[in-house]
Amino acid sequence: MTAYLEVAEGVGTIRLDRPPMNALDIATQDRIKELAEEASRRDDVRAVVVRGSDKAFAAGADIKEMQAMDHAAMIVRSRALQDSFTAVARIPKPVVAAVTGYALGGGCELALCADFRIAADDARLGQPEILLGLIPGAGGTQRLARLVGPSKAKDLIFTGRHVKAEEALAIGLVDRVVPAAEVYEQAQAWAAKLAQGPALALRAAKESIDVGLEADIDTGLAVERNWFAGLFATEDRERGMRSFVEEGPGKAKFL
Repeated sequence: MTAYLEVAEGVGTIRLDRPPMNALDIATQDRIKELAEEASRRDDVRAVVVRGSDKAFAAGADIKEMQAMDHAAMIVRSRALQDSFTAVARIPKPVVAAVTGYALGGGCELALCADFRIAADDARLGQPEILLGLIPGAGGTQRLARLVGPSKAKDLIFTGRHVKAEEALAIGLVDRVVPAAEVYEQAQAWAAKLAQGPALALRAAKESIDVGLEADIDTGLAVERNWFAGLFATEDRERGMRSFVEEGPGKAKFL
């Protein structure tokens, strides 16, 4: 397998394993989709970490494989490519990308699908597709612009340049930069903390934010309103409010 899912203490880790650089060939893309859908439906997975190897989170698509594809083949494949990454973005649970080494092209696009990105201090990110006469095709033109703004996204996509970790942090491409040896530990800690939270409320928060960003504010407010009212029917809401009244804030333990 080119990727697999490990589950421990509520955290599911999707690990890419295609040495030497975790190039995202078709088989790996399809496997990512399978694992994202599995993590989405499993009750024992309450938060997700996406990781690669120390050398590369993922260094982009398999160029040799793509070179052999013609226009007709890519018309068919491009939707499946996007769907594999969208499956990660739509995991209805908190997702953190542990970015080590290179996260380029499809690797950067995969990291963009997470809710939070922790990067090694020696990581390098970028969208170099323009250097191949292409543009990002797995969501990069859309998710990158929404995350860092259109001007910064155009800078990265138009030039194809790599961004070091500190610049990625400065422009909002990653959320935290830590020593390379600490990336996985901190990603697991972030996920483990949220795995102890109210699962349905976390799902509601994620969906409300993500749907709202793609819609007008009235639609976003309607999604928020429906989720907010609906959560009053949950045991977690009862547990959280009871704990607040009896013990004070921040002490509730959710199942």
